[in-house]
Amino acid sequence: MDIAVRPLRVALVGNPNSGKTALFNALTGAHQKVANYAGVTVERKEGRVQTASGRSIVALDLPGTYSLRARSPDEEVTRDAVLGRLQGEAAPDVIVAVADATNLRLVLRLILELKAVGRPMVLALNMFDIAERQGLRIDLTRLSAALGVPIVTTTATRKRGIPDLIVAIEAAAAPGWAELAEGGWSAPDAAALRVAHGRAEQIMRDCVLPPERPDTATGRIDAVLLHPVGGLVILLALLFVMFQAVFAWASPAMDAIEAGFVLLGTGVAAVVPDTGSLWPLVQSLIVDGLIAGVGGVLVFLPQIIILFAFIILLEDLGYMARAAFLMDRIMGGAGLHGRAFIPLLSSFACAIPGVMAARVIDARRDRLTTIMVAPLMTCSARIPVYTLIIAAFIPNQTVWGFASLQGLVMFGLYATGIVSALAVSFLIRKVFWRGAVEPFMMELPAYKLPDAKNVLFNLWLRAKVFMERAARIILPLMILVWAASTFPYPPQGATGPAIDYSFAGMIGHALEPIFAPIGFNWQMVVALIPGMAAREVAVAALGSVYAIADAEAAGSLLATTIAAQWPLATGLAFLAWYVFAPQCVATLGVVKRELNSWKWMWVMVVYMFALAYLAAFVTYRVAVALGGG
Repeated sequence: MDIAVRPLRVALVGNPNSGKTALFNALTGAHQKVANYAGVTVERKEGRVQTASGRSIVALDLPGTYSLRARSPDEEVTRDAVLGRLQGEAAPDVIVAVADATNLRLVLRLILELKAVGRPMVLALNMFDIAERQGLRIDLTRLSAALGVPIVTTTATRKRGIPDLIVAIEAAAAPGWAELAEGGWSAPDAAALRVAHGRAEQIMRDCVLPPERPDTATGRIDAVLLHPVGGLVILLALLFVMFQAVFAWASPAMDAIEAGFVLLGTGVAAVVPDTGSLWPLVQSLIVDGLIAGVGGVLVFLPQIIILFAFIILLEDLGYMARAAFLMDRIMGGAGLHGRAFIPLLSSFACAIPGVMAARVIDARRDRLTTIMVAPLMTCSARIPVYTLIIAAFIPNQTVWGFASLQGLVMFGLYATGIVSALAVSFLIRKVFWRGAVEPFMMELPAYKLPDAKNVLFNLWLRAKVFMERAARIILPLMILVWAASTFPYPPQGATGPAIDYSFAGMIGHALEPIFAPIGFNWQMVVALIPGMAAREVAVAALGSVYAIADAEAAGSLLATTIAAQWPLATGLAFLAWYVFAPQCVATLGVVKRELNSWKWMWVMVVYMFALAYLAAFVTYRVAVALGGG
């Protein structure tokens, strides 16, 4: 392809918390896609930019790194991408080094390492508005000369400096850049790295003067938020508010979605005839299988959005790194590395990015321990299950004058997952291997107000992923569950519900004796099977099974149906099962790829299944003994 018209490949490289992803979003907007790099599970984000001159730019958001020495899998991907060694990836034509303008000392070393590679480069000095407010004095002309790269100041969250950055990228791709790219590149050697570290300190002294207005506010805030006792109380209070909001704020939207699906099911039932040899089957597939199944999952979308809203806001504020420091002492006592906080926190959204985020931990044993316990954190896929059972058995009432009882139970379930993860990690460190946990070091980003557009955009991406998951995974599974619950038809003269004679009924009844000691009925057993593909599918499966098994239940709330048919002990045992439930297949696949080991994947399956069964057994037996059976 002609050099003048083929897209420029641009790689964004920077430290964690430098605002690199915000800059990537500002550059590419919605024109981006997420996948994995060939052969590894590291996330690959690519977007396109159309310049004013008509040139197309392909931007690649590389994982955050502190050095090209690459001490973790994430950093290895960034190093190999920069050097053009990554399998299936063309070498970048221009590197955009993204730096936090308020914290240049650490990133200067990385910039000098990147400069030593020899690729055309532009330095994006991000969060420059915060640096200005702090009175930080950066001699841009002198800094640019010292580094030998052009500098563009940006404020990614407000899209300031983006046009200038695009112009600088095009200018960096001067005539001859393509020939340079063909010549090959090499990583700087150890001597060059040592020189880069010393040179960075000299540049810092020459080009960056102390702020005229020191940021004393950050120090005062951190004195409170990082207090060993008070800081933990604040963190627990934030989590408490989060789970209260998941119930209290989401209720109106959930009611509206549920009413919409009920109306949709009623409308379809009125339009599709229930006479003839084929039409009743079509009506059952649409109403009992698709609408009841998918609707039973999408109704929880408001709760998931609220949960992600809290996480995104706290990340953008700069609080998450502080929370990691607060948890370091507790996690270290349980045998976890301080950096494990970020993977475990990511697991609240989904265990898959949580497992992948463990790559930031250098030591293999610490990384393995984190991966093995990350799935015990309560992922968003459990929310539909928790909410369904809580709504069925826990009264919707206020306690202590301000707290939702249902929210308290949800908070307790999350807390149980956290405590379980710490207990299992402690056991792993004591039984399988011993030794000191590496010290935890992390840069604390400056506090900053979240940008509303950026927050909404990220929320939309999360909601989109959830809805695509419903379309891609839940919808096909619901068709399978419906078919298994419908066929074969009962023989002539058969008594009892027709579903008892179906494949689902046969499987459920066959496996029921295994789960009877923990109080599970055959319908629950049927729901557990597709739930291995995606946990929230268990709710959709229950909706389909009960709708088909009982015609009257099809038009009623699933929670009401369950409350009428399950004893309290069974509902509590189901909750206990899902605290430890064996992982979805996708997570297990990621664990196998991350650790490159079938052994550890099966260790996870066995230990989580055993914990789930034990927890459900104890919960059910205690509840029965207390009169809940």
